[in-house]
Amino acid sequence: MSPWWRAWGLLVGAGLQVVVGWPGLPGFTQGQGPIPAPQALETPIPLREPAGQELLRGSDARADYGPLSQEFETQANLSYCGVASLVMVLNSLGVPAPAVPGYPGYHFWTQENVFGGPGGDRFVRAERVRREGMTLAQLHGWSSDHGLVVRRFHGDQLNLEQFRQLLREGLRDGRDRLMVNYLRTGIAQKGGGHISPIAAYDSRSDRVLILDVARYRYPAVWVKSEALWRSMGEVDKTSGQSRGLLSVRLNQN
Repeated sequence: MSPWWRAWGLLVGAGLQVVVGWPGLPGFTQGQGPIPAPQALETPIPLREPAGQELLRGSDARADYGPLSQEFETQANLSYCGVASLVMVLNSLGVPAPAVPGYPGYHFWTQENVFGGPGGDRFVRAERVRREGMTLAQLHGWSSDHGLVVRRFHGDQLNLEQFRQLLREGLRDGRDRLMVNYLRTGIAQKGGGHISPIAAYDSRSDRVLILDVARYRYPAVWVKSEALWRSMGEVDKTSGQSRGLLSVRLNQN
């Protein structure tokens, strides 16, 4: 087990594990202060294009791509990006799932049965998510309730090199998954806040592969890590906190 998985603290009052330090990442703090002004954004590269395929073939951190792409979900409505992302993660990690009506003898997670899971609805309720979506903290709590060990990184907690290290380590290890909460305009797309799984990182081009669950709107794309890092640093007006990243894995206890 990597040492950074053992470095966390407790979120007071919620019983959730959130990062308060990270061995091997000098200068880590709870807040890095304002993120410098962005440079000109580079256009995302769709995975389906030849350049996107070449990036995938040459990627040095893509252990999550196969399991996640096998379990890809398109969000069921405009607000279910976090729901579809968690369903992909649960199914790709093999988390025990309930039986599914219409599929006798088969068990898997869907965007319906993921609600009312082991922890009930103490973090999210379907009717509210349909109206408002969810915050990074809510997705953290909900993921924990489904038996996952979760680490939450807000964008203002990480400098760019720390973010790249998270990508390298997380995407080379097939035992965990990364879900990112970002502002679309920060990666040269139209829209507001969004959540999707990250599937690969190519260090040569410094690009990250986002498996966008809003498939009806945008394809899976490769974006510059700096652009994604900046977009994670934007404040979510609902929570009053910056957006960020969840790193999750199965609880082996």
